[in-house]
Amino acid sequence: MKIGFIAMSGVRAHNPELTKLGLTLPGFVERNKTIASLPSLGLLTLAGMTPDSFEVEYHEVADLRQHEELPDDFDLVAISTFTAQFKEALVVADHYVQRKIPVVMGGITVSSLVAETRAHSVSVVVGEGEPLWSEVLRDFSAGNLKPVYAKTPSGDFDLRHAPMPRFDLLEPEKYNRIPVQTSRGCPHKCEFCASSILLTPRYKLKPVEKVIAELQHIKSIWPHPFIEFADDNSFVHREHYKRLLREMTRENLRWFTEADVRVAEDEELLGLMRDSGCQQVLIGLESPGRQSLNGVELKNNWKLHQQHRYKAAIEKIQSYGITVNGCFILGLDGDTPEVFDDVLAFVRESGLYEVQITFLTPFPGTPLYHRLKREGRLLRDGAWELCTLFDINFRPKNMSAPELQQGFLALGKELYCAEETSRRRREFKQRLRSSPNFPRRKKQQSLELSSAVLK
Repeated sequence: MKIGFIAMSGVRAHNPELTKLGLTLPGFVERNKTIASLPSLGLLTLAGMTPDSFEVEYHEVADLRQHEELPDDFDLVAISTFTAQFKEALVVADHYVQRKIPVVMGGITVSSLVAETRAHSVSVVVGEGEPLWSEVLRDFSAGNLKPVYAKTPSGDFDLRHAPMPRFDLLEPEKYNRIPVQTSRGCPHKCEFCASSILLTPRYKLKPVEKVIAELQHIKSIWPHPFIEFADDNSFVHREHYKRLLREMTRENLRWFTEADVRVAEDEELLGLMRDSGCQQVLIGLESPGRQSLNGVELKNNWKLHQQHRYKAAIEKIQSYGITVNGCFILGLDGDTPEVFDDVLAFVRESGLYEVQITFLTPFPGTPLYHRLKREGRLLRDGAWELCTLFDINFRPKNMSAPELQQGFLALGKELYCAEETSRRRREFKQRLRSSPNFPRRKKQQSLELSSAVLK
């Protein structure tokens, strides 16, 4: 029996102005391209759980228009997709179902769109895949796949039992980053978040030993890999991560992750991040304005309460030679047309090395989606292809959609022009030369960061 694991990839904006801007300002879409170049860790993990009695292959479909043929020599197909590629994923599923090849679909998007998925596949896996995959394979072998697989209670898979992902299925030359998950979930509940909080209600950690084993396995394939932690929020449990980072200092790696501003509070942690090869940390700042942050985090308005620490946190983290990619969401309910100038001013004043701007996006299953639908503010309900982070599909509260669009484009031109990008790089290097948190031996090394780190 042969299983094809197929990942939909290649997120691309639909707005022609934005696409044109991306052609002249590569930094504008570089982060999006990097995300698209990452392999599907979820599918590789399921492949790692698949018994040796099955033959397995891993494929990616970036754009159906570029594929004259899809591989058909499978007995079972498992598909995972970004939201923006959901409808294309259904086309791929139809292709196989029409050829009498059963299709199983799963992942965050599919778990939020079960009915739509079910109409195009044999089975839908809802929530975390690890506790259900063995059952799926047993039923498939018995010729009795169920329409829906879901676990109750949901989200209780213990990462102590996480399998080794099948990194060996990848073509090494295709990827500039390799994902490794060290935790799942997030203690915060941001209204817009479509990440693993939709899969699990609690924050959980993968044992240090398992993470190190994955890193060493990756190094056996890629001698000098760049690792991206596939975490929603690393470092929530600091002592655990300090143990992990101490082990990682022996592995000679470069890596990237996402975290919140609290990482700046712990100098020992920052030192370990620096010494273990952390190149950049992405932080969802969301907005420089308190009125825009109000209500973004639904549990206790956490991000609003952190706003006054933003600039000091950025300065502290970057003093260790770790660049910060500050992420801003445009179109929040508190945003007015002044927000574009406010973001530009904040980026300049804070010394951010890198910046990412996106539109507020109502991903399926999120509290934001449900609220905007109740309020009648979705422009095209079900237009999942617009969930790219670079397309508008809602009516803003304090400006028109065209105002949001034009302000976003103008801000992008400012932030990603060569002069502004060079200024950010130059100022970061100047500060680092006098930083007491960046050892002299490291200063004597090149301050030119790898191109893989910059975005």
